[in-house]
This record gives sequence, structure tokens and C-alpha cells, in this order.
Amino acid sequence: MTTTFKFEAKDGTGKVVKGSVSAASQADAVAEVRRRNLTPIDVSKAGGFLSGLFGGGKPKTGKRVMAKRAWCKKGELEVFTRQLSTMLSAGIPMLEALEILADQAESPGFAFCLDRVVNDIRSGSDLSKSMEPHKKVFSHIYVSMIRAGEVSGQIDIILTRLADYLEAAAHLRNEIKSAMTYPVISLVLVIGIASFLMIGIVPSFKPVFESLEVELPGLTVFIMDIAFFMKDYWYLIFGGMAALIFGTGAAVKTPKGALIKDHVMLRLPVFGILFKKVALSRFARTFSTLVKSGVPILGAMEIVSDTSGNLVISNIVNGARDSVKNGDSLSEPFTKSTVFPPMVVKMMAIGERSGALDSLLEKIAEFYDQQVEAEVKGLTSMIEPIMIAIMGVIVGGIVLAVFLPIFKLQEKLSGG
Repeated sequence: MTTTFKFEAKDGTGKVVKGSVSAASQADAVAEVRRRNLTPIDVSKAGGFLSGLFGGGKPKTGKRVMAKRAWCKKGELEVFTRQLSTMLSAGIPMLEALEILADQAESPGFAFCLDRVVNDIRSGSDLSKSMEPHKKVFSHIYVSMIRAGEVSGQIDIILTRLADYLEAAAHLRNEIKSAMTYPVISLVLVIGIASFLMIGIVPSFKPVFESLEVELPGLTVFIMDIAFFMKDYWYLIFGGMAALIFGTGAAVKTPKGALIKDHVMLRLPVFGILFKKVALSRFARTFSTLVKSGVPILGAMEIVSDTSGNLVISNIVNGARDSVKNGDSLSEPFTKSTVFPPMVVKMMAIGERSGALDSLLEKIAEFYDQQVEAEVKGLTSMIEPIMIAIMGVIVGGIVLAVFLPIFKLQEKLSGG
């Protein structure tokens, strides 16, 4: 028994086409629409309850009413991308898949965002154009890849690649956070404990030292002078630290300050190697994903430059983009840089000549992902004893300065 289904789809030029097909089920109707070289937007029974599902929209739930702007929770976009890819691969029309995902969105801001996307698509807009205004949810690279998928007609495959990219990027961010969390917490504890001892404890020993009537050791005099300075001018010290933090934050927001900051980040004694490997991994993975998804090379390089996260690399990519635009080699500008190792440049040159640039860039990204993971483990195991040693030196130095006069008094009494 066949049923008549109404459909709304897009042809190869992006034009919205409406019509009807006869099929035994909705899945068969979707397959028939695809056989006509059309991309389904909505397929529903003619005059049935499903037609009302897409026609008049859905009542706003509490989540939608609460949200007034588009945003999403950590990890929510990755799950959405993976689920949308799976649903489209299973033959579910785009609009229906988006409505289902909007219903199950965890955060009100993401539900609000998907509602806006659904309304725009229902009005005849492309998915990429519907996502473009919501920059806090859908990044430049996300929208560009969706646009490439629409042009190629492989939106489900592109979404799978995009989900892989987002999950790999999230894993890399977590590796960096795990590397930075311990030293930051340890540094805060060291500063807090030292400040408490110097301001709250050490000055109270002054009357005791005066009553001993012995010449104070140099270390004790030095620690006491610092302690009283901190006690008398604590507001200047902490105010200066706050001003330094906020001043540095404001400076790195300027183009010149940001460039200096990124140069310094790549040259730090311990963390510089890690930051460099992270930047190379991000560059290679983004570039590979875009090229593999069908984004033109110049457009891909522009997006890589915008999303590199490091102005040093961004400037190098812009130089390479100008080189390609002038008909020169892609890899040649990278050879002049000290940031890109010879291995990376050679692999890019081979990929450019063989037409397998995307595959070789992906291998570079995988290599540096492994390097970052190993670097994080090494840094974690190295930083822990270093921070313990620093805390021991500071606290032990303060305690020693307090007890040295007592030891000196003991020597004086035993000698007398």
C-alpha cells in the first residue's frame, strides 16, 4: 500500500523545490526524493499529522522562553554534530532531524539557537546561512564546512568529519588543561602560604628576637625586613600584582601585544615546546579537515589563519596564501619559518605534488597529538617535584630564619 508524501527539497543550484511522491513509507519517500538528485528538507504525509509538524511550528517550551541568546554547554556541539550526521545518514530529512535535536538540547541557549536555525530553513534558507548569525555556537570553520557539504551534496559525510575534528580539538584542549591545572594550583598555594607566613606569623616574632639580646643572623634580618615591608605595604604589593595582570591582559588584546605574547608563548623555557606542538597540531588538523571537505585551498588557508590561535602561525599562513594566490608553491613560505619543522614542510611539499595534501596533513596532526600527549605526561611528572621543591625552599627558608636566633642563643648560653 502506497501513501502520498509531500516533500520540500533543494536541487543542485540550491533552489527550493516542492512536490509529492508515492511511497510505502516515509523512508522510501526520502529515498525517492534523493533519487531525483534533490536534497530533502522536509518529507511528510500529505494531509496527515506529520504535515502539521513542520507547517505551523512547535509551541515554545520553557527552555526556549528562558533563553534570549544563542550559546551551548561544553561538549554539546560535538554531540549535536555527531547525532545530526547519523540521522541524515539514516535518511531522516534535515528539518525533522534539527527539530528532534532542538527538542533534546540540554541548554536553553542551544535550544534557542536550533529553533532559530529551524525557522530559517523552513523559510527557505540554507543550513550554513541559518547557522552563520550564531557565531558563539557555530564557528567560522563550522559554517564553512557545512557550506562545502551543501555544495558537494555530501552534508552527512562532512558532518562526520566535522564531528571528528571537534572531538579531536576538545581532546587536545583537555590535554592542555590537565598540563596547566597542577602548576597553576601549586603556584597559588605557594604564594598564599608564603604570604600568610610573612604577613601573619613572622612579624609577631620581633619582640621575641629583641628579648634574646643576640645579634640576628643575616637570613633572619632579610626575612624580617621583607615580612614588615609586606605587612606595611600589602595593599601596594597586591594592588601592583592586580595592575600587572590587568595591564598585561589589556596589552595582549592589541595587535602588537598579541603578536609579542604569541612569540613569547612559543619560546617559553618549559611550556614553549608544548605550545608549539599544540599550534602545529591545530594548524594541520584544521587545514586537513577543510581540504578534505572540499573547501577551496585559498578559502581553507584564510580560515586556518583566522582559527590558528597564534598570530605567529597566522602571519606565516597568510604569507603562504599570498604565495599560492600568485601561483607559487604552498610549502615554500613555510621553509623560511623557524616555527614549522623541516619534517612538516617536507610532508606538505610531498602532499602538494602528489595531490594527497589532506592525508599528509592529517598524519601530521595525529603525530603532534601523540607528541602533545607525551609532553603533557612528561611535564606533569616533572612539574610536581619542582613545585614541591619550591614550596619547601620558601617555607623552609622562613622557618629557618625564625629558628636561627634561637640556635644562636643556645650556642651563646652553652659557651658562657
